[in-house]
Amino acid sequence: MEKDVKAFDEKAKAALELLMEQFWILRETQSEEYQLIREREHSVRRYVEEKFGFRFIVHQHFIKLEKIPSEPESWMGITSFQSPMDYAMFCCLLGFLESKSVDEQFLLSDLTEELSATYPGVFQLDWTHYEHRKSLIRVIQSAIDFGILKAIDGDIKGFQLNEEQEVLYEVPIVSRYFMRSYPKDLFQFDSIEELIQYDKAASSNDERRHRVYRQLFLSPAMYRKQQDDPDFHYLRNFRNRLRDDIEEHTDYQFELYKNAAMLVAPEKKQKAVLFPDQKAIMDIVLQFSGVLRQSFLQFPPNDYGIVRMTATDFESLLEECSKQFGAGWSKAHREASTKQLARELLAVMSQWKMAELEEETEMILILPLLGRLTGRYPDDFQGGEKDDRK
Repeated sequence: MEKDVKAFDEKAKAALELLMEQFWILRETQSEEYQLIREREHSVRRYVEEKFGFRFIVHQHFIKLEKIPSEPESWMGITSFQSPMDYAMFCCLLGFLESKSVDEQFLLSDLTEELSATYPGVFQLDWTHYEHRKSLIRVIQSAIDFGILKAIDGDIKGFQLNEEQEVLYEVPIVSRYFMRSYPKDLFQFDSIEELIQYDKAASSNDERRHRVYRQLFLSPAMYRKQQDDPDFHYLRNFRNRLRDDIEEHTDYQFELYKNAAMLVAPEKKQKAVLFPDQKAIMDIVLQFSGVLRQSFLQFPPNDYGIVRMTATDFESLLEECSKQFGAGWSKAHREASTKQLARELLAVMSQWKMAELEEETEMILILPLLGRLTGRYPDDFQGGEKDDRK
């Protein structure tokens, strides 16, 4: 055991963080990161396979950790995509790349012609339609960012204004490895639920440990969902062991409360996706949490730490938040209507599992993670009418 602990040193921690935060590590563009992971391959592989049940792939051109969540959530996906069309078009692009040889070059017009022919359903792509061209631009830019497509000559941005714009592309070898491999054809799965169950079955021997670790590392928070929640029993029974293990192998700290568990970073990590980031709306989230605390008697949480409120209540709290702190907000947020700001705030809070909209009743549910965070301006800046700054 002592040998294992020493083997997982600071380099191993850095390697694990790279794998957790990035889709894959490409040797061509990230040679130093690739070499770092190769140096700690054995200890990292053993840890991610034992604790997460993740597949760890080391290839001469890339290294990839297949991070499959225990529960797919609405905010997961390709962040640059804005519509189902983007995803459908991206899948068609992957099929097109499969038909090409490695290092083969093709023109944008070849791709648009193929996409028009293979796009699924009765809906037809129309490249004279501005939104269709914008969707393709997002898809191609994401493919370039992933490293599965290379632009050789030209710029896709010109396609936004002119459907006749030409760009020359090339197919890199890593495009062959973007999709996950399965022991049977995807067409043999009848639904997404069946595909998810396959992943669970593949790790059935240690399913609970894998599920807990995946939720802690891939989601902002893990919540108690029922009175006798088996996963929360696991957290409570092994909390000391979990805390030691996580803090020994990463730079995160494990926190466990009555209804929520999460990982927190004592210091801002450069490459990690953490809350809050630099977006102005994050300040409002923290200030909203503080205003909600002031209204604790009006909005008491239930046994699971969830606060239920109507859209009107949500907007009223936001108006109070604006009254107290609005002078420090960005111009766009100061001038936005309460309803516009409420929609943006709820969307961000939903992405971070701090709130959700109950579809059946249209009630807004404030989740326990929001209670872990709060923020306000310094004492010399109270906001609103009390602030004398020009």
